[in-house]
Amino acid sequence: MKYLSMLPQGGPVLVLIGICALIAAFIFIWKWFEFYRAQVDIDEIVTGLINVLRREGMIEAITLCDNSPGPIPRVLSSAIRAYKEGDDIRDSLATQTLIEVPRLESRLNILATLAYVTPLLGLLGTVLGLVDSFQAITANPEAAVTSLPELSKGVYKALLCTAAGLSVAIPCHIAYNYLVSRVQDFCTDMEKASAEIMYFFRHHKKENAADHVE
Repeated sequence: MKYLSMLPQGGPVLVLIGICALIAAFIFIWKWFEFYRAQVDIDEIVTGLINVLRREGMIEAITLCDNSPGPIPRVLSSAIRAYKEGDDIRDSLATQTLIEVPRLESRLNILATLAYVTPLLGLLGTVLGLVDSFQAITANPEAAVTSLPELSKGVYKALLCTAAGLSVAIPCHIAYNYLVSRVQDFCTDMEKASAEIMYFFRHHKKENAADHVE
C-alpha cells in the first residue's frame, strides 16, 4: 500500500521499475522451483543405474531415467540409449549436455538485463525529477525561494526513483549470481555423472569381451 501511494509522486518511471521488480521476482521463483525439482542425488541415481545395467536391464534403466526429473537423468539416458544402439557414447553425452545447459540458463539473461536496466531507469527518474525542479524555478524565478514545496517535490521524485532502481537492481544481481551458481553446480554434476557412466560402460564392454573369449 505504501508503494502504491508513492506511484503518483514517482511518475511513470517508478511504474516501470515496479514492473521490472515483478518480472524479476517471477523469473527467480520460477527458476528456483525448476532447479529444486531437477536436483537429484548423483551417487544414488548412478549407483542404481549401474546395478540395473549389470543385469542387462537396459529398458529398466532408461525407464528409471525417464521417470526422474532434471537434466542429469536425461544425460544418463542418452548414454544408455547410445550404448544400446551401438552409437558413440561420448558424442551422445556431449550432445545432450549441449541441449541441457541452455535449458538451465533460460530466462537468466532477462534477469541479468533487469539488474542492469533498473539502475538506469532510476537515473532517468532522477533526471526527470531534477528537470521538474528547474522547470518550477524557470516558471516563476521571482518566487524561487518561496516555492520550496514545488522544488522539494521534484527532488523527492528524483530520490525516490533512484532508491527504487537500486532496491530492485541489488536483489536482481544477487538472484542472478545465485542462479548462475546453481547452473554451474548442475554442469559439474552432469560431468561427474557422465564420467561415471562412461567408466562403467568401458569396463562393462571389457567384461563382456572377456566372457565371450572364455
